[in-house]
Amino acid sequence: MALRGVWQLQKLVVNYCDWGGSSRGIRAFMESHLPALKEKNPQLEVVTQLVRGQHPNLKGIYKNHNERVVCVRNLAPEDIMLQTSRLRCSLGRKVVKLRTRHVTKRPSVQGTWTTELKM
Repeated sequence: MALRGVWQLQKLVVNYCDWGGSSRGIRAFMESHLPALKEKNPQLEVVTQLVRGQHPNLKGIYKNHNERVVCVRNLAPEDIMLQTSRLRCSLGRKVVKLRTRHVTKRPSVQGTWTTELKM
């Protein structure tokens, strides 16, 4: 995704095994979909790494120095393309778990609302 007109995904690393059965889908993806992905996204650096004996994964490296790793074990090439587009369209920010359902700078003077009011 572009933040202020700048794509945030800087580098996409494709790790695969040339022998393993769980890498069958990523090898087909590299033959069919990866060249078109490189042509459509010239701002993106795509690197393929041969890692033997490991399950395949995609690693997205963003401009804010965060990384996201997605396991693509036993996925079809179309599903892997969906995962690459999700990595490309995300901002690379860390997921922050909220403490409450609402976030406010000024909490209520009366206290938090609950459904267990006694009358």
